[in-house]
Amino acid sequence: MSEQQKKEKQKKLNIQVDEDVAHGIYSNLAVINHSPTEFIVDFVSVMPGMDKSKVKSRIVLSPHHAKRLLKALNENIQRYEKANGNIEEPEKTNVPLNFGPTGQA
Repeated sequence: MSEQQKKEKQKKLNIQVDEDVAHGIYSNLAVINHSPTEFIVDFVSVMPGMDKSKVKSRIVLSPHHAKRLLKALNENIQRYEKANGNIEEPEKTNVPLNFGPTGQA
């Protein structure tokens, strides 16, 4: 398949977002685990003064899709920083990571 055919096929992709999904879910922490066959990304909203935080959304990806997501995020962060300046990272966040078992899924 030529590059032109690939581009035309990509243009025809029709993605629908339901209204409840379009509003999104706020997350300020992502916990990532993996097994030999999949990556699991749990999105959490941690609020000050709260003893517990629940997973708000979980995404399960194949290793290939996880790598493609990493590449897409890197490309988008580069474009963002080119337009808006560097994203400064805080020195250290004090989030206790005792969410339970990790590792194999």
